[in-house]
Amino acid sequence: MAETVFGWGRQNIEVGLAEKRTGLICMGLQPAFSGAKRWEEKQPEAALSLQQIAESHCQLDPTFKTSIAYTRLTAASALSQLKEQGFSQEQLPSASTMAQVLNRMGYRLRKVVKAKPQKKFHKQTTFSTTSKIYTSKQQANQSSD
Repeated sequence: MAETVFGWGRQNIEVGLAEKRTGLICMGLQPAFSGAKRWEEKQPEAALSLQQIAESHCQLDPTFKTSIAYTRLTAASALSQLKEQGFSQEQLPSASTMAQVLNRMGYRLRKVVKAKPQKKFHKQTTFSTTSKIYTSKQQANQSSD
């Protein structure tokens, strides 16, 4: 049925059902071992230094609802600090790649906003058109009794 509705092959459906049954993801050799490695995998010591730099500049979300760490650190400043630590230009990625690396590490490149105090709202009075309607309904009920 899935073959006719979605156009999937029988072999793909069998693999999917086997993955569901065993809980293991079936992967072929080509997708598993091909493609370029991420920068963090190529340069683990530089990635560790980057994580320490980002950790010193991070701050949690002011509402504490998420575990995302916001940082004032930009990708360009992270690159310059890594250069100061002695990493060569060949070891470091471009600024756009550095921004993606920081996002993958869980740091969001946004301005850190200070918690703003809530505005004081004036208390609304209970006397409104709804209370007039309520009193008129009460009067109508008393007169009909």
